[in-house]
Amino acid sequence: MRLTAFFILVYQSLVSQAQNPLYIPPALTGPVFNLNIQSGSKMFYGTNATPTYGVNGSWMAPTLIVNKGDSITLHVKNGLSVKTTMHWHGLHVAAKNDGGPHQIILPLGTWSPSFKIRNNAATFWYHPHGAGQTDPQVSKGLAGFIIVRDSTEASLNLPRTYGLDDIPLNVQSKAFDELKQIAISTDMDTALFVNGTLHPLLNVPQQVVRFRLLNGSSLRSYNLGFSNGQIFYQIATDGGLLDTPVTLSRLRLSPGERAEILVNFSGLIGQTINLKSYSSELAKGIYGADSIGKGIDIIDAYNDNFLNGSDFNLLQINIGATSVNPVITVPLSLVPFKHFNITSATRYRKIEFDTIRLLPADVPNLADGPFGMNHKSFDMETINEIVHLNTTEIWTLVNHTLVAHPFHIHDVQFEVIEKNGKPISISDKGWKDVVLIMPNDSVKFISRFETFSDPMVPYMYHCHLLHHEDDGMMASFLVIDTSASTGIINVEQVHYLLYPNPAINNLTFQFKDAIHFAEVNIINVLGEIILKQTISNSNSLILDVSTIKEGMYFIQVIERGNTENNRFSIQKFIKQ
Repeated sequence: MRLTAFFILVYQSLVSQAQNPLYIPPALTGPVFNLNIQSGSKMFYGTNATPTYGVNGSWMAPTLIVNKGDSITLHVKNGLSVKTTMHWHGLHVAAKNDGGPHQIILPLGTWSPSFKIRNNAATFWYHPHGAGQTDPQVSKGLAGFIIVRDSTEASLNLPRTYGLDDIPLNVQSKAFDELKQIAISTDMDTALFVNGTLHPLLNVPQQVVRFRLLNGSSLRSYNLGFSNGQIFYQIATDGGLLDTPVTLSRLRLSPGERAEILVNFSGLIGQTINLKSYSSELAKGIYGADSIGKGIDIIDAYNDNFLNGSDFNLLQINIGATSVNPVITVPLSLVPFKHFNITSATRYRKIEFDTIRLLPADVPNLADGPFGMNHKSFDMETINEIVHLNTTEIWTLVNHTLVAHPFHIHDVQFEVIEKNGKPISISDKGWKDVVLIMPNDSVKFISRFETFSDPMVPYMYHCHLLHHEDDGMMASFLVIDTSASTGIINVEQVHYLLYPNPAINNLTFQFKDAIHFAEVNIINVLGEIILKQTISNSNSLILDVSTIKEGMYFIQVIERGNTENNRFSIQKFIKQ
């Protein structure tokens, strides 16, 4: 109770402060982006300095603006004293460029992925994605927008002057502990930020303004609306523009989700309104609603957080004079939506959300976890699903818990096609990479896996409640090209013994029979061969791995026999 009281005092000290101008992240354009991750500090209340992280600064990150078709390079330098990663959330890129937990950037190291922008115009974001480290690093400030533009979006009469009538809004809730540090894995997230600004105010012109909304929170969902009852028009979801604007007075946004809305402020000059979360209207089971769980399956101290189930302000908006060349109308139509053909699906998968036991003595809680997917916790050494390149699949997500989970998948955008066996509502339409699965609900989506395959480097899918993800509610999948000339032999079929694994100095291969000739490659998680050796007319090989850095690697063995039938196998090893 003492800790809860402290969080409330922190909140009260924050709300007593004056309004602060909304921080608009600086916009960077490519094709080369230099992103320096660094530590720093900010004074959020009083004169106390709070340790923070930032990109090209001490707090938050710049907005990256790119065009569809651009070929870009991002030099991500880790200036922290700990490992990190950087994931391009929503972008369709090769697994080795995705920035998941396998693409580790060591302290003082630099990771430089290069790729072509293949997504349509949309709002994406970037943030760390290390195993067990996403929440601490995102909460301390590592989150930034990615805006993709294309010729189709450019042909529409939409606001697009960045920072004036095209404004990114990253909504986050955070908690502070007794040491004035940003607290992790707590339910007392009583400090509300937009773009890293506490109690922000924004001046807008009396015309149509475009807000690019991102829920960058670790846990909290928001039910967004305006204090004057203003209607607004949703024009885009996670993956791009809708076919027509959708008229709304409320918009629910769960962690990881994005939405673009148009608000017509014409005729409101001189007025002040607030962007609010009407969380009293959230359905039970959603983090931010008035309650989660029942009986003994509840979240301790959840009801001590006065934001839960309450309505509260997020952003004060002051409406001023019209700008030059304003947009004053909302378009009637946007971009034709090309649906996936359900009959083209060749594979159906079921992903079940459930509780797991990390230790034998654990008593799982249906509201508070720990949680897993298909009865498993995330394992860096495990591939959970194998997907074939250029195939369409239907996935069914089933939530057996008492808390809503926002499901996110890397690599693709998907189309939700069914909820609880019924057609979806208009609010669920559009391209998505995050969908909220309510307690005891079942949701189906369809997607196509194309362009990229890699037999070694996986993509992720997971819950985007960050402490759920960090605690193991995540899994991996490979996309493989079955048309390639060489196949993959499963680890269980590998016909040699590899030891010790993990290894420190030497790695021994013991084959069942003498090998006529084979290539042995050690490949890192970026798909690069870092060590190569051959073996001929022998049944054993000792490989010196002492100079290899710690981490996970793949062993690729290509056996070339006396015939054209060569054998190809892959397995993993850990360098300590």
